[in-house]
Amino acid sequence: MSELIPKHGGYRKLKSFQVAQLCYDITVRFCDKYIDRRSRTHDQMVQAARSGVQNIAEGSQASATSKKMELKLTQVAWASLEELKLDFEDFLRQRGLTTLEASHPALVRFKQQKPQTVEDFAAWVEEERKRSTDKQGQTRTGKDNDSSVLVGERPCPSMTSACLAANGALSLLNLACYLLDRQVKRLAQDFENEGGFTERLYKVRTAKRRSQP
Repeated sequence: MSELIPKHGGYRKLKSFQVAQLCYDITVRFCDKYIDRRSRTHDQMVQAARSGVQNIAEGSQASATSKKMELKLTQVAWASLEELKLDFEDFLRQRGLTTLEASHPALVRFKQQKPQTVEDFAAWVEEERKRSTDKQGQTRTGKDNDSSVLVGERPCPSMTSACLAANGALSLLNLACYLLDRQVKRLAQDFENEGGFTERLYKVRTAKRRSQP
């Protein structure tokens, strides 16, 4: 049976699942705080985030008997999180908020901190909001000048909690989609090289027939 049905599941150990689950938790809190709960956008964003998590888990479980299904569900997870990325980008654009470049100091610090929980994420948002507020205050009082402020560190009027949270979520979603893209490519390669349940079943039956006298 071990030859026919390989080890499967174990999705909780996948980095893609861990990041997607954090994105889901963050999205739920973000939508409850910044999106009207009665709007379709609220439901769609939460469902897209949930779909990313659930399809990774379902695909991992399905791999026992169908590599093809695992590949399909992992692709669905990737597509759901790509859809969610667009919703966060729309949130920023429609409100005239800043979309930060990956090299922005706030996002560099975000990646260095590697938040593991919603609480870690919220702490980063608050830290960066205070940092931005302090820099704006220093500039207004003349304590800082252009020569003493690094590029990318200048105060941004739209650096609100909502702006930071959306940008942080996008950073995590970019990571999740990158991991899922790699996962899909690996699954496709494994399926091409090793086949799926049908091929394993044929090999097991053939070996059993040959072993019989």
